Amino acid sequence: MSEQTGTAPGVTPDPTPADVAPSSTEFLAAVAARELVGLRRVFAGVGLPTLAVDLAKRTVNPDVELVYESGVVGAAPEAMAEGIADSVLVSGAASVLGMDALFGYVLSGGNVDVGFLGAAQVDRYGSINTSFIGDPRRPTVRLPGSGGASDIIASAKQVIVVLRRHDPGALPEEVDFCTTPSPVRARACEGYLQPTGAGVTAVITPLGVLRRDDPFGELELAAVHPGVDVEQVRAATGWELVVRDDLVETPRPSVEDVRLLREEIDTVRLYLR
Repeated sequence: MSEQTGTAPGVTPDPTPADVAPSSTEFLAAVAARELVGLRRVFAGVGLPTLAVDLAKRTVNPDVELVYESGVVGAAPEAMAEGIADSVLVSGAASVLGMDALFGYVLSGGNVDVGFLGAAQVDRYGSINTSFIGDPRRPTVRLPGSGGASDIIASAKQVIVVLRRHDPGALPEEVDFCTTPSPVRARACEGYLQPTGAGVTAVITPLGVLRRDDPFGELELAAVHPGVDVEQVRAATGWELVVRDDLVETPRPSVEDVRLLREEIDTVRLYLR
């Protein structure tokens, strides 16, 4: 054994939280889990949202409840789900609802505290693009579309978005195509009806966390990750980003966060990378 590290010669010790890059799923999941303190019901998809909710249940919020778009409410899967229709989600769940009940009562009825979404683009006011990159008439990339995102952003009390990129393409001043409108964009439309939800309140990226407290305000830089400076974030954002006076540095994942994600939550490395 090595006297300095306690590991056998030639064996690399497991990374510590200080080695977890801000762009990694582990880092983003830990940051997202902390956003769930004090919240009860999360409407989310599989992947990083599932990791974050599971981590929150084991650390900062044991009462958080996960709702899937497939109709599963109060999910408690014993293994990592590979999709929203994976049968593993049903076992141990509080209930399984039809789409009318899920979207008409649970979501539109104001019973979801936070929606957890991914996106290709988010603009300065929180509109989301998951449809096309480039000119919609001749797009360079076609994306899956809305799914339930438009309903979620309109009815969930707030929405958290996680982006795996932070650059002007992912965070433009205005999205190439508006799949899911922010309250600002919705208000500008003919026949406008005020959504009950506040829209996107936080965007977590590999560089920091952007927030908006006013449903009709713009996203502002509220936190930077370790090793990231403000000018780096500004240069990577597609509009003149406002930096809050109370800007903070994002806490790193704890040793226990990393252990739980690797050894108990996603042991097969389905989403961790």
